[in-house]
Amino acid sequence: MPKFKLFKERKGKADQAKNNQFVKLAREIFVQVKRGGPNPEANFGLKTAIANARQINMPNENIERAIKKALGENDTTNYEEIIYEGYGPGGVAIMVKCLTDNRNRSAADVRAIFNKRGGNLGESGCVSYMFDEKGLLVIDREAYPDLTEDEVMMKALEAGAEDLMTNEDSFDILTHPHDFETVKTALEQEGFVFKSAGIRWLPQTTVQVEGENAEKLLKMMEAFEENDDVQDVYANFEISDEEMERIGS
Repeated sequence: MPKFKLFKERKGKADQAKNNQFVKLAREIFVQVKRGGPNPEANFGLKTAIANARQINMPNENIERAIKKALGENDTTNYEEIIYEGYGPGGVAIMVKCLTDNRNRSAADVRAIFNKRGGNLGESGCVSYMFDEKGLLVIDREAYPDLTEDEVMMKALEAGAEDLMTNEDSFDILTHPHDFETVKTALEQEGFVFKSAGIRWLPQTTVQVEGENAEKLLKMMEAFEENDDVQDVYANFEISDEEMERIGS
């Protein structure tokens, strides 16, 4: 999983990060209600967004407020999904997914974040070929201390998943985007609760960065995370634990 998230936690920005996540998930809930209606049992996108919101302890009143706003007859807000592509320090490939009601504002903000931190905004398609679009279901290993990799692999494959990545703190189940809903539903019926779930752009290969490039990249990732229009950021870099400790200190 992205190393910058760990870095953000180490810097003690958990509260601010959670507030940012609340804003982003409220916007996602709003969009899903507009697309498929307010009933999560009949709207899988809304059901997933609500589940992700509850995983970070987003208050029910925030969820309900976003749903009511989407249903409001006088609300003319219209969010569109835009993916910007560009390069970070050291030529790192970056994709920035936005949900915005003002395309010009988002483009200017994203361009400024790239430019101020040693990167540049590119044209559509300039880096997306380096990524694969996948469904990603993340199981928190701490929540399932007795669960083995073989058990998860067997159940995931039976449900129709493509692959499993085992990390120190999570099991990451990969699916084809079209199979995401089927796999998620099947595994939920097996009793699994996911730390996060959604369609993501995953890098085909990663590059190791360090020194000044690593510092600039982490600041760039933080700036994207703090922007309300930015829903997700995907990048193809890795930073070693030793380098993270150096920067964090």
